[in-house]
Amino acid sequence: MTTARFAPSPTGRLHVGNIRTALHNWMLARQSGGTFVLRIDDTDAERSKEEYVEAIREDLAWLGLAPDREERQSSRLDSYERAFARLRDEGRIYPAYETQQELELKRKIRLGRGLPPIYDRAALEMSDDKRAAKEADGVKPHWRFKLDHEQPIRWDDGIRGAQKFDPAQLSDPVIRRADGSWLYMLPSTVDDIDMGVTQVLRGEDHVSNTAVQLQMFTALSARPPAFAHEALLVGKEGKLSKRLGSLGCDAFRERGIEPEAIIALLARLGTSLPVEPIAERETLLETFDLSTFGRAPAKFDESELERINTAMVHAMSYEAVRERLPKGMDETGWHAVRPNLVRVEDTGEWWRLVTGPIDQPEFAQEDRAYLREAAQALEWGDDPWGDLTGTLKSSTGRKGKALFLPLRQALTGMNHGPDMGELLPLIGEDEARERLHRAGRE
Repeated sequence: MTTARFAPSPTGRLHVGNIRTALHNWMLARQSGGTFVLRIDDTDAERSKEEYVEAIREDLAWLGLAPDREERQSSRLDSYERAFARLRDEGRIYPAYETQQELELKRKIRLGRGLPPIYDRAALEMSDDKRAAKEADGVKPHWRFKLDHEQPIRWDDGIRGAQKFDPAQLSDPVIRRADGSWLYMLPSTVDDIDMGVTQVLRGEDHVSNTAVQLQMFTALSARPPAFAHEALLVGKEGKLSKRLGSLGCDAFRERGIEPEAIIALLARLGTSLPVEPIAERETLLETFDLSTFGRAPAKFDESELERINTAMVHAMSYEAVRERLPKGMDETGWHAVRPNLVRVEDTGEWWRLVTGPIDQPEFAQEDRAYLREAAQALEWGDDPWGDLTGTLKSSTGRKGKALFLPLRQALTGMNHGPDMGELLPLIGEDEARERLHRAGRE
């Protein structure tokens, strides 16, 4: 069984890219009957906010992606200290004293010489006396993990295939700042070990992180999980968009987007499978396969999400929406207005065609006479709309638009809308006759 994790930092709201990562890890876990872990990466005490932790939980619940368990890095600091002490004792981490400005200068010099802009390991050459002098001057070190240059890094990526890195072409990563706070690399590795994570699925921007972390797993005598890196989301114009970073569950809720529409789109976005308005999660789970993921950037198109959402709304049952409908609307009313909806929240606008009041247009003299005749001809049987239009067609010779449009305008105040055969019985005989009389007055 798979244990997968979603590890957001609570420094802001989840955006569409985060949601996609959470969904795909949830699907990996659910496919095998495994465990989906929410890991709150809150070691950055200054930027992490409890309000964002709550928002992450709420958003995942709204999406139907509730985790099987939750972990917080801020409660696991002792574990990181133990791993740090072990690696330090074994010579796999070392102190470095360069300032950010000094590191940037070194980087520019190497680039100017046509060399890769990686750390030169100067801190390893420092004598004990120089280190002592730095400490005496109050300079605290940051700490780097020492990569083993003799061990090439390889793994079979679940999406990208065979991967190989030369560790000599990578910088020894900083794992701890001078103030003692942690960076991403070591805590994440320790967490994956302690939490029994078997599959890590994340964005392709983490590929080089994986290369480094694989050596950390080895240094900690642990078997690494399987890794897969999916292409990042881009806007429909084919490039990264700041707009994607502002699209989150709060924005989707405000727009009336159904969570199942988001799930249906993101489950297959970036794969070779068609994006379809599939509400059944089991169907999505059955077809979810890392081998279908492509290497090209996954294009997120808001208009496609709107299309999927509209199709979802048109297929929603009354039971699924009854608590969100206007007072007095029953199943018959829902079925009458549903084909005209873009979002469930639009129901109230269409239901006003039944409850009123409506604003009728000004009618030409000929149409007013026609509507007066309609008021007299209206009979209330099993199919009042069919009976009315059939009678008027015979008595007036009208057909098509001339037959139907004035009636719709008089009865609803609109030129288009729900099927009148379903709507007229909801309006009721007395109200329908009154609207026809009012529209036909001289």
